[in-house]
Amino acid sequence: MTSHISILGAGAFGAALAVALAVKAPVTLWGRNLGRDRQVARLPGVTLPDAVILTDRLDGATRASTILLAIPAQAIGAFLRDHADALDGRRLVSCAKGIDLSTGQSPARLIAAACPQAVPAVLTGPSFAADIAAGLPTALTLACADSEAGEELQHQLSTPTLRLYRSTDVAGAELGGALKNVVAIAAGAAIGAGLGDSARAAIVTRGFAEMTRLAAALGAQPDTLTGLSGLGDLILTATSEQSRNFRFGVALGRGQPFDPGVTVEGAATARAVAALAPRMQVDMPISTLIAGLAEGRIDVRHAMDRLLARPLKEE
Repeated sequence: MTSHISILGAGAFGAALAVALAVKAPVTLWGRNLGRDRQVARLPGVTLPDAVILTDRLDGATRASTILLAIPAQAIGAFLRDHADALDGRRLVSCAKGIDLSTGQSPARLIAAACPQAVPAVLTGPSFAADIAAGLPTALTLACADSEAGEELQHQLSTPTLRLYRSTDVAGAELGGALKNVVAIAAGAAIGAGLGDSARAAIVTRGFAEMTRLAAALGAQPDTLTGLSGLGDLILTATSEQSRNFRFGVALGRGQPFDPGVTVEGAATARAVAALAPRMQVDMPISTLIAGLAEGRIDVRHAMDRLLARPLKEE
């Protein structure tokens, strides 16, 4: 087994991680449509360095002891089932931020179910692929229930510009990263509809309260969501035009179409949460309304009217 890292998924985030990690050692990057010019379509101006080994052969990419899964959340379950034999027994680090719509499970739980001999971990937190690829300072959460494996991964995946903080609360780290996308869509919808920054601040604050409620009900440590993988990521994605979820929300607020080729994890996560919350008996009004917006069942003005009409309560 080779000692270098493999990254499965050559989209913007996978490619950016390959660029960052290649400063330490060779990295294998697997994707289905890799160009020979070593350019990344979704990272303009970025050229993959020679230390990034490109391959479209999965059998070669799965020989590494540490494999980063830079695959969209809604695709990771099927990918794991299809390739479980090749992946089992490895340290599998999910880079996805979402909840599987068909099962209601997080990526780490999907890893554990498909690959019982693997060590699941999660890499998440406030980051844009372009910043990572450019070598700009970025801090992320590395969550792994196995503390010894987590410490090894922390050292293996940290670079001079990519600083990882370790946690054993995998559920909290994953839920923070997934649920903040839903709130970012809501924040974008408020701005797109012209409701102003005060409305956005209220949505972000109450949205964070929703995130914490659901995470606690699902067994996460609420304090985890006050860190990089929850509050930190929420601040970034609810305020920046670089955020796909925020831009999607802006488009919803303006009643404009959004590029169908851009993955918006928060839309599917909102639908998963809308189904999950009643079963957990957790009140998630913002997430439920975003699910309705994403499916076209309601418009932004109707959604905001419903939020403002809710009974008055203590904070």
